Order: sequence, then C-alpha cells, then structure tokens
Amino acid sequence: MKRVLLKLSGEALAGDKKTGFDEATCIGVANQVKQLVDQGIQVAIVTGGGNFWRGRTSETIDRTKADQIGMLATVMNCIYVSDIFRHVGMKTEVFTPFVCGAFTSLFSKDAAVEALEEGKVIFFAGGTGHPYFSTDTGAVLRAIEIEADAMLLAKAIDGIYDSDPKVNPEAKKYDEISIQEVINQKLAAVDLTASILCLENKMPMLVFGLNEENSIVETMSGTFTGTKVTV
Repeated sequence: MKRVLLKLSGEALAGDKKTGFDEATCIGVANQVKQLVDQGIQVAIVTGGGNFWRGRTSETIDRTKADQIGMLATVMNCIYVSDIFRHVGMKTEVFTPFVCGAFTSLFSKDAAVEALEEGKVIFFAGGTGHPYFSTDTGAVLRAIEIEADAMLLAKAIDGIYDSDPKVNPEAKKYDEISIQEVINQKLAAVDLTASILCLENKMPMLVFGLNEENSIVETMSGTFTGTKVTV
C-alpha cells in the first residue's frame, strides 16, 4: 500500500484521560506515522471529535448545531495533532470543507493529492462540512476521493466484535469479515452510511486498537492483529 487514510477516534487521542488530549499518546501516534512516511507511504488523517463533543447525546440542542460543534471539535483536534506531527519532524497541512480563515486550507482533491505527493501528512478536519454525516463517513469519503489503497481505523478497542466487548466478556472478535456482513449484522465498526460507501466504492478497512503497542506500524507491515474488512 502506497497511500492510506488513517482514522483516529477522538477518544483514543484522549488516552486514559477520556477527554482533551493525552500528549504522550499523540506523540506515540506521530512517531509511528513518521516511520511510514520515511518509507515513502503517503498518509492522510481524519480525527473524530469525541474527546471534546458528543452532540448526539444532547436532546436540548438542535441536531444541526450539535453537528456543527462536532465539526469544530475535529478542527481543534487536527490543528493540535498536526503540530505534534511537525514537532517530530514531518510536514503537514490541514484541510477543511469550509473556510477557517488562516487556520486551514480549503479542501480540494487536487490540492490534497499534491500535498501528499510533496511528502506532507495531510489532515481532513470538519467532516463533510454538513450535518447528519459522521467523521466515519467523512473519512471514507476522503479516502475514496484521494484514491487511498485502504482505510486504517484506529479505535479504543482492538477490532470488530460480534457484540460489545465492554458489555459482553464472551464477545467474539473477527479476524476478517466482509463489509456486507458488517452491514447485515449491524456491527458498529463504522456507521451505516460509511459502511455503504465502503461497499459501493470497494474501500477495504483495517480496524485495530490505537493503544496496542506499535499498532499503526504493525498494521502496515503485515503483523496485523485487528480485523480486516474486505470488499
């Protein structure tokens, strides 16, 4: 694989703190991604916003406004994480689907691909720019647009299970599963809209735990312990 999109959950970025940023976790991610970049792999990144905002849990705020706050949470995450990446020696650029003044660049496929080919790690913040679409959907959409070879899904748990392992200690983890089965069984690897996009556009996913030792590098080197989602 020469070009991948890495989706980081906001909760995973927060580490054990559960909210905000855990700098050691973010530096660990940056050091792993640098190993990939040094091998010539082009990396794009999407972050969730759950370490700052879980808008769907609020019934007092209009859904559109809640989703807009969530989009801004991902912008904060990408600005922070991209600067951590710069700290460890990479060049970065943050793209958003809406104007953020001088904070970010306005997304276009041509600009994003050009940045990747220049050796930059690029960040897609702000989701799709529209409410009712999750960061999972935004991540799949961008992966398809930039013609990534696969989407790497780094989560707080280490793969896809047949039920919630936090609730059911007997939950079974899948080593490999088709995206059609994920949809049929309503397995919450990504939301349904994102799953359908993967199915229709043949975008494979590798789902793994961000907190597992060296998990990003191992996922790319073949010693993969998460769940492979085939198309």
